Order: sequence, then C-alpha cells, then structure tokens
Amino acid sequence: MTRTDLRERVSARVRALRPSETLSLSARARELRARGESVVSFAAGEPDFDTPEHIRLAAIEAIHGGHTRYTDVAGTAALREAIAAKLARANGLSYAPREIVVSNGAKHSIWNALFTLLEPGDEVLIPVPYWVTFPEIVRLVGAVPVSVAPGPGSYKVTPADLVRAVTPRTRLLILNSPNNPSGAVYNREEIEAIAKVVLGHDLFVLSDEIYENLIYTGDRHVSIAECAELRERTVLVNGVSKTWAMTGWRVGFAAAPPDIAEGMERLQSQSTSNPSSVSQQAALRALTGDMGTANAMRDTFAARRDLVVERLARIPGVHLRPPDGAFYAFPDLSERIRGAKKGVKDSVGLCDYLIDEARIVCVPGSAFGMEGHLRLSYAVGEREIHDGLDRMDAALQRM
Repeated sequence: MTRTDLRERVSARVRALRPSETLSLSARARELRARGESVVSFAAGEPDFDTPEHIRLAAIEAIHGGHTRYTDVAGTAALREAIAAKLARANGLSYAPREIVVSNGAKHSIWNALFTLLEPGDEVLIPVPYWVTFPEIVRLVGAVPVSVAPGPGSYKVTPADLVRAVTPRTRLLILNSPNNPSGAVYNREEIEAIAKVVLGHDLFVLSDEIYENLIYTGDRHVSIAECAELRERTVLVNGVSKTWAMTGWRVGFAAAPPDIAEGMERLQSQSTSNPSSVSQQAALRALTGDMGTANAMRDTFAARRDLVVERLARIPGVHLRPPDGAFYAFPDLSERIRGAKKGVKDSVGLCDYLIDEARIVCVPGSAFGMEGHLRLSYAVGEREIHDGLDRMDAALQRM
C-alpha cells in the first residue's frame, strides 16, 4: 500500500482539519532551540511558571494515598463540590455538583459542549478575533462556524454585529472573555447587551472563561451566566490551567443545566472516561487552597503586560490596543506589511520572516481570523521580552 493510498484512508473530516498553529509554532521554537539556536518565542499559550508547590504536593499525596483508580466519569464528588463552591463564591452562580462535568482540560470541555448542543448544519457565531480551535471543533461537529467581525479598531463585538450575523439556522454563540488572542474583556454592560440578543434569538452560549483570573483593570470578571435567564442557556467552561500554571495536568470543567451536563457526561463516558485521578486531586487543592501564589503570578503578568505595551509603542507602524486580560498582546502590523520590501504579503509571511531573520516566534493574526495582526504571548521573562522586541524592531527596519 502506497503512502497516497494510506493518506486516502484518512477520513475527509480529518484531512480538512487544520493543525493548531499555536502548537505548531511552539514546536518549531523547540526544534530551533534543540539545534542550538537562540530563539525568543512569543508563541506560548501557557504560563511560564511552575505549578505552585502546595498543588504539586497534593498530587504526590494522592499517589501515595492510592488515588490511582477510575473516578466518576464527571469527576470526583469532592472536586465537583469545590467547583460549585468556587462558582458561588467568585461568580455569584448557584450550581449543584451534578451540573458540573470535569474533563481533560477546558478544550475537552468545549468539545463535549459543542458535540452535545449542535446538530449538523447548525450555525455558530464566533466573534473575531477567536481562539484557533473554536471553528475547527465546530466543523468537526458538522456545524457551520460564522465569523462575526467587530467594528474598526475594536476587538469586541456589539449586539448589532451579532444580530446582522443571525440566521434561522443560528443555534449558539461562543463568547471568550478575557479573550485569546486580543486580551479584550467584556464589561457588565456589554455582557448584558449581548445577553439580550441571545434571549431575543433563542440561542445558547458557550462561555469560555479560562482566563478569568487574569484581568488587569481591577474589575471583577463577569460571566454571561450571571445575567437574568442566561444560566439555563449557558455552558460555562473554565479550568485550572491558566490561573495556577497547570496546563499539563489537563483538568477543565463545564457548568451547565442538568440535561446538558448529563449529555456531556454520557459523551465523555464513551470517549476518555474520567480525567486523571491524580490531576483531579491537584485541582481540588488548587480550588480550595490559598490564592496567594496565583495572584502573584497575575501581578507578574500585569508588569510584563505594561512592559510589552510600552516597548511596542516605540516601534513605528505597530499599533496596539492595550490588553485588559489574558497574557497576550495583539498588535496590528498592517502598515508594516503594506510597506514591506522583502516579499512579506500577510501575517503568515511576516511570521516566517521574523523566524528566519530574527529567530522570533509569533503567531499570525490570520490564525485568529484577523489578518494583519500578530499574537505575542508575554508568558516569558522580562529579559526575553526586551531581547525579542529589540530583534523585532531591528528586523522590521530591515524589512
């Protein structure tokens, strides 16, 4: 059997699936470093800190304590109770443990939610810029991703933007605040206005709140599930990865009305079953322990954010709306791309140029539905930020 024959045995569904550009670029950075190259990678979608010690110790205790068997598919009772308590304490939301489904990371929770809620041909509104995975999972379900662009100079959609995109086939809105890649945060007034559109058009909401604890304005995170009548129309997704630097532990969760949560649990029972029992014990310690270390990490991100904003402002032709949350900057380099003399025609070409010429790894804005931009993660140390942006400035001058 030839390689062509084997390739044709791969389903059309999977052949059409694009690999995650963020993961691919992070892999390229690792490959260059393995060859001894000096690389500054702004591609990472994870904190650069170690998981706090008290959480790591909880995992060690779990191993020695025999917490190494299957758990309930939706997670241990103790963890689901802790998640419900967190939602009540931090968000003012009342969920019973049976309305919580713990999964293998927030991405898995999103997968479960979309497979549970959507039928083939349903349309899903996805505000631009969006996390790279949203449209891909929607397509895998057999549904149709509908990109909703904000007005010029904005990274947040308005009710009018959404209404223009609604059709009789629209079933769901994906809302991500704080946003990856832009760092935009929807305030309460904006969330409540969007909630009216959801109610008026009989939609459901998938609310990705994984960056909830990384807001730098001093404002409290607002979940759309807090709005009147929206709790029963929302699947709230969160996890421990970003707040506690636990990306590798793979623990996310969804909070949803009982019938939807039960459907997600049933789906998970036929795919991965429960998340790692040891990781669940670590997540339990994270959710019930002291927030001091997590808040210190947030404060470090805030300082880095300020540094990135200040440094990018010095580079001609680079325009940045300062991020209010997450740990990404999303500058607009359209002006520099238009004036390029090195064959750079778009954000992908610009990323290739920066890797080749300066050994800087960024993610092209086209991956997030917004051409002309780059995503720069500031989940790197201040020395790397200075070095990387020095290299970028010099490379752009040569371009």
